[in-house]
Amino acid sequence: MKQQFPDYTNCIANLANSILQEFGIEEGRQSLKALEQYLEKDYENIVVILLDGMGRRIIQKNLEKDGFFNSHIAAAYSSVFPPTTVAATTSVANGLTPCEHSWLGWDCYYPQIDKNVTVFLNRETGTEKPAAEYNVAWTYCGYESVVQKIRRHGGNAFEASPFAEPFPDSFDKICERIKELCGQPGKKYIYSYWNEPDNTMHKKGCYGPEARQMLQLLEEQVRQLCEGLENTLVIVTADHGHMDSKGVSIKDYPKITECLLRMPSIEPRALNLFVREEKREQFEYEFRKEFGDKFLLWTKQQVLDGKLFGTGKEHPNFQGMLGDYLAIAVDDLSIYSTREEADFFIGVHAGLTEDEMLIPLIVVERRKGIEL
Repeated sequence: MKQQFPDYTNCIANLANSILQEFGIEEGRQSLKALEQYLEKDYENIVVILLDGMGRRIIQKNLEKDGFFNSHIAAAYSSVFPPTTVAATTSVANGLTPCEHSWLGWDCYYPQIDKNVTVFLNRETGTEKPAAEYNVAWTYCGYESVVQKIRRHGGNAFEASPFAEPFPDSFDKICERIKELCGQPGKKYIYSYWNEPDNTMHKKGCYGPEARQMLQLLEEQVRQLCEGLENTLVIVTADHGHMDSKGVSIKDYPKITECLLRMPSIEPRALNLFVREEKREQFEYEFRKEFGDKFLLWTKQQVLDGKLFGTGKEHPNFQGMLGDYLAIAVDDLSIYSTREEADFFIGVHAGLTEDEMLIPLIVVERRKGIEL
C-alpha cells in the first residue's frame, strides 16, 4: 500500500485558517491555497459540510465520475496525523495541528489522572465508568473554536451538527438548518458535521452496497441543499479517509503485553506504547517480529523529530500523552485492545496510507439560485 504522510501546508487545519482570515482574523497561519480563489469572490454565506470518513478514494470508487461530488472536486488535500475523527475534526474546528491541540485520537492517555480516556465519551477506556467528575479532554486540552473566534470578533458564525442547538439528529435536519441560517441577513460562516459514511463503513466496509448507498444518499441530499441556496459558497470535505482492514487483539501477544506499563491508546492504527525500561529490547524485537511488515515502530524522539503530529507550539500535555513508542499502520492490519473490537470493525482509519490520509475539497458556488 502507498504510504502518505500528512502535509501541514495543505491540510484540513489550513481550511480552518482560511475561514478565519476571510473574517478578518489574521493569525499569521498557513491558509489553504486551493480555496483562495473561491473566497476572493466575497460570498455572503460560507458553508463547510464535513462528512466523516468520506476520503478521496471513497468517493472515487463508490460514486459516478460525472456525479455531483466527483464533478465538483477542486482539489485533493491532506488530513492530519492521525487521520481520525477526534484529531481531524478538532483541527478543522480550531485551525491547530494535533501537536498543538492534543486531541490525538479516540482514546488518549492523560498524565494528570494517569488514565486512558475515551475522549468524546469521557469514560475510562474499555469501561462504562466516567473518567472523572469533569470532562477530562476539555479540562486539560480546551480550545476556542473558529465559530467562537468569529463571534468574539463581532462576526456571525454557526454550527449545524448534532452537538449544537437545536441538535439536529439527521442529515436531512442538518441540511434544513443550513438552509435556514443561509436565509438570514449578513455575512456568515456555517460549520456542519455528520457522522456518515464513517459509521456505515466501520460496520459494513468501504466498498459494499451499504457504503455505496449511503454515499449516494449523502450526495443527493447535498445536491438538493445547494440547489436552494443563493450567494453561498459550499465546501464539502472529510476529516479523513477509510480503508478495509483485518484486526487482531494485542492481548493475544503476551510477549508484547508483558513489556507494557499500560494498554495502548490513541487508535488501533496509531498506538502509543508505554514500555517498561528493562523490557525495551524485548519489546522492539517482539513487535517487529509480529508486525514489522504492517507497522512502523518509531521511538518518541523519532515522532517528535519527524513532526508527525504537526508543526507549531506543542500543547503542554502533548509529549506526556505520546508514550515511548508509536506504532503506525502502513498496511491492512489494525491492533485493538480486545478481540471483540478486532472482530467488529471492517472499515478503519488513522494509519499512514494514501486511502486514509487524502481527502477531497468539493466546492459548489451559488449566485442568485444559479450554480457557477
